[in-house]
Amino acid sequence: MGDNRRDKKYLGVDTNVLVAFLDKQHPDHPEAKRLESIPNTATNPTVIHEAYHTLVYAQKWDKKEAVDTLNLYINLNTTLFLNQTREITKLGLSIGLEYPLGGRDSLILANFLFNRIERIVTFDGALLHLEKLTIDGGTLGIIAPRDI
Repeated sequence: MGDNRRDKKYLGVDTNVLVAFLDKQHPDHPEAKRLESIPNTATNPTVIHEAYHTLVYAQKWDKKEAVDTLNLYINLNTTLFLNQTREITKLGLSIGLEYPLGGRDSLILANFLFNRIERIVTFDGALLHLEKLTIDGGTLGIIAPRDI
């Protein structure tokens, strides 16, 4: 049986928006809270592990609280969890070659692009400056939370 969740439109969520959404004390929480109006979001291992790192080491969350909160998020029926593959890794390297982005950003974008996610929400100025990423016939729109 196929995964009928794939038939829905999903909004990819970048790490900085996920952290601000989950952490009510984060200065960008009011803007990231707009995610509540999105019925379906997508994430991947890189975003989740970066969020863990930021919540624990920058936001000073308890490690168990961060793990429990992130596990809750990835287990929501509205969250599509996308795996990483060799093909996605290669696409990430191609993105890094074509665009002025670091490895983690390239991998995050490659995962969403490969899985036909049409838009990603981020606070990252370098990504927002791109507005969209097009490679190998696929396009990924890049928007700020205010544009949700």
